[in-house]
Amino acid sequence: MTIIIAILQAILLVAIAPLLSGITRKIRAKMHSRTGTSVLQDYYDLAKLWRRCEVKEGGSSIVSRLAPPIFLGSFILLAAGLPLVTQACPVPILGDIITILYLMALPRFMFALASIDSAGSYTAIGGVRELLVGVLVEPSLILVLFVMAVAAGSTNVGLMASSVANLTACPFVAVVVAGVACAMACYIETGKLPFDLAEAEQEIQEGPLAAYSGPSLAMMKLGVSLKQLVVASLFVAIFLPFGAAATASPLDLLGGLVAYACKVLAVFLVASVIENAVMRVRYKYLGRYTWFVVGIASLSLVFLVIGI
Repeated sequence: MTIIIAILQAILLVAIAPLLSGITRKIRAKMHSRTGTSVLQDYYDLAKLWRRCEVKEGGSSIVSRLAPPIFLGSFILLAAGLPLVTQACPVPILGDIITILYLMALPRFMFALASIDSAGSYTAIGGVRELLVGVLVEPSLILVLFVMAVAAGSTNVGLMASSVANLTACPFVAVVVAGVACAMACYIETGKLPFDLAEAEQEIQEGPLAAYSGPSLAMMKLGVSLKQLVVASLFVAIFLPFGAAATASPLDLLGGLVAYACKVLAVFLVASVIENAVMRVRYKYLGRYTWFVVGIASLSLVFLVIGI
């Protein structure tokens, strides 16, 4: 039964990721007093890309061909392993924080490696900038997950969610501060302003996406949308597990699905409002924002040590 839930979770997240991307784009347009495109535009774009032939750059190696499926596949595995509808992880090995951190680091590594493998200089710069964001935000996420692992007594995300839902995760202040730091780190990981992966504003920020076409570009774009949803789901699964199904009965699973949809939609709405209330900054200034997140994550560790 758990394997079926994992597969259905992965299919569901892949299916709705472009829709949530379209909703956030629609919100941005409305806040900018524009009509904007349809919320289904991402589906149209993906369908068009899948039908097009693929053009490969001269000089690119197998790395560039492997990057899109690995990028998308890593987040599909994460989607299957997180406790989204239920409190327990459908696949325990995929719900361990060590596995989660490696699966989140692998797409970024392949993303940057593919940009260097490309023949274009702009794509290499974009890949290096993506690595820069990873170096700045991943320490915060590692600290937060470590604090929650100690507070819950397990590295399994499902057990963390259960302890938070039952209010047994302690110390309480450390968990709350860790939740704040996780929310900020997940916001950065989703690529929202000012940490965005630009869609079409500047070619230099596109990274290796500028070197792809056809089905490969469709997989990369779907992977970027799925990454945003998976990262938001990770925050919801650990710190907002309320409403998740405690048993595998159909009624509980339906209630857990509704609760998950409401929580994720609320997270995306808040992120969209924040995104449109800030401005894009130069990359060399991003450390000023991310060090603040590292500080909050470190503060949660201090509270954990002193038992507050």
